[in-house]
Amino acid sequence: MGSKAFVVARAEIGEEHEGVEPTSTKILITRLKKNSMNDLKSIYTSGESSMTIDEIVSGYIKAAVCRKAGEPLIIEEIEVAPPSSWEVRIKIICTSLCQSDISLWKLSAGPLSAFPRILGHEAAGVVESVGENVEEVKEGDIVIPVFKRNCGECKDCKYQKGNACSKFSVEYPCGMPRDGSSRFKDKNGETLHHTLRVSSFSEYTVVDVTHIVKMSPNFPIDKASLLSCGVSTGLGAAWKVAEIEGGSTVAIFGLGAVAEGARLRGASKIIGVDLNPQKFEF
Repeated sequence: MGSKAFVVARAEIGEEHEGVEPTSTKILITRLKKNSMNDLKSIYTSGESSMTIDEIVSGYIKAAVCRKAGEPLIIEEIEVAPPSSWEVRIKIICTSLCQSDISLWKLSAGPLSAFPRILGHEAAGVVESVGENVEEVKEGDIVIPVFKRNCGECKDCKYQKGNACSKFSVEYPCGMPRDGSSRFKDKNGETLHHTLRVSSFSEYTVVDVTHIVKMSPNFPIDKASLLSCGVSTGLGAAWKVAEIEGGSTVAIFGLGAVAEGARLRGASKIIGVDLNPQKFEF
């Protein structure tokens, strides 16, 4: 299981690579070699891999585990359970670092705090296997896991001005959405908690089908991970919530994807307000 397909994100949280100083926003990416993405996808579609899917997943895989709030992540070997009913197991190809991951990494109390855990919720990957009752995706599909569920059936998911799915009556932010259980264990058998129903800082993860979006195979998978949070929330705020009109002058507090959404909506003047000077460099 080559590390070239694994993105290592660090935000004051890593010591794994020599010569890299932990900083508040630094991301270290193990770049995919040219054409290797097609090679990876062929593993699941043509059977050309030297290892079968069962051989790859039945043993231990690597994940960045956070043992305690604010402590450096540790690259560990863990077990990932097979998908249960309505679940999908994904091989993570690319994952991004979101500010929410940093906030949750620091959080030491409250319902969103659970350790040890696997962080990460912006990602893209390939479906490795599916559980019973899953018809939306199949082995080999390119998908992005998303932290907001969409069952497509309840009145709230069908409502055009929101996406607060009400199919599940109880929220389990640190486990699987239907029962709060975990699909991760470390080598000692200890349960590792999920993060926002995704946990993408792992070579494999298990996600409920209501948290999966199937992507076109022609979409660049190294850019798809941003769609699972940063782009969708930023552009969504400009398009769906603010409904910015063409020619408008808008002020945005906290630069990011919202500003891009305002530009795409046709705003004639965008005033950016941010305390972080690095944001103005992009």
